[in-house]
Amino acid sequence: MLALGIICAIGASALYNTSIALQALEARQVGHEHALRVSLIGRLIRNPRWLVATLIGLLGWPLEIVALLLAPLTVVQPCLASGLVLLLWLGVTRLGERPGRREYGAVAAIVVGVGGIAWAAPERTTSNAGAVPIAIAVVLVTIPILAPYAMRGRPAAAGTLAIVAAGFGYAWTAIASKLLTDQLSAGSLLVAVAWLATAAASEGLALLSEMSALGRRPATQVAPVMFAVQVTVPVILAPLIFEESWSGTPGGGVALCVALLLVLVGVVALAGSKAVGAVIESAHADD
Repeated sequence: MLALGIICAIGASALYNTSIALQALEARQVGHEHALRVSLIGRLIRNPRWLVATLIGLLGWPLEIVALLLAPLTVVQPCLASGLVLLLWLGVTRLGERPGRREYGAVAAIVVGVGGIAWAAPERTTSNAGAVPIAIAVVLVTIPILAPYAMRGRPAAAGTLAIVAAGFGYAWTAIASKLLTDQLSAGSLLVAVAWLATAAASEGLALLSEMSALGRRPATQVAPVMFAVQVTVPVILAPLIFEESWSGTPGGGVALCVALLLVLVGVVALAGSKAVGAVIESAHADD
C-alpha cells in the first residue's frame, strides 16, 4: 500500500509540474497592475492555453488524495517534489540544455531522499490531535498566505511575500487534503466537504500568489522558495496535527530527517537550476 501511495504521489507531481511549466509564460502576458488581484485570474481564465495547463494540474489532485489514503503525509509531500525531475528532462530533451553537476547531484539527492523516506516512513494515521493543534496550524499558515495582500501597496515587499505565500497556500492544500481523507475514512462526509472547501480556498490564493510572483520574477527565483516551503511545512506540521510519530522510525527519526533534508536540498538546487528555469520560461515559446 505504501509503494502504491508513493507511485500515486509521483504521478500527481508529474501533472502538477507539467501544469507549472505551461502556466508560467501565460502569467507574464498580464500587466503588473493586476498582481495579487482577482483580476489577474479573471484575465488568465480567458486564456485557453492557461486553462488547459490549469486543468492538467487539477487532474493531479485526485492522485494526491489516493496517495494520502495509502501513505502518511510525511511520505507523500516530499514525493510531490519529484516532478521537478520531469522539468529537467524537458529542459534537456526539448531545449537542449546541458545538465551539470548541480542537476545530477540534485536528482540523486531527490531519488535517494525519497527512497530513504519510503524506508523510514512512520505509520499512517487516520486521526488528528484535536481542534486546538489544528487551529494553531491554521493560524500559522494563514498569516503568510495573506501577508502579500496586506502589503499590496509596497510592490517589492509584496512580490517577495507572494513567493512564500504560494508555498504556504499549497502546503495547506496538502494538509487539508489529508484531513479530508481522514474524514472520508471515518465516514464524516460533511466535515470532509468543509476541509475540501478550505483546500480549494488555499489553492486559489496560492495560484494567485504564484502567478503574481511569476509575473514579476524569473522562475529560477520563484520556484526554489515556493517548493521548499511547500515540502517542508506539511512535514513539520504532520506530527503536530496527525500524530505521525517519528520516534518509532529508524534511529528515532534521525534517518527520516536525513532523508527529508536530502529531498529539500535536491528540490532547492533543481528548482533554481538553469535547465529547469528554461522550461518554465520557454513553455510557450512556439505559440
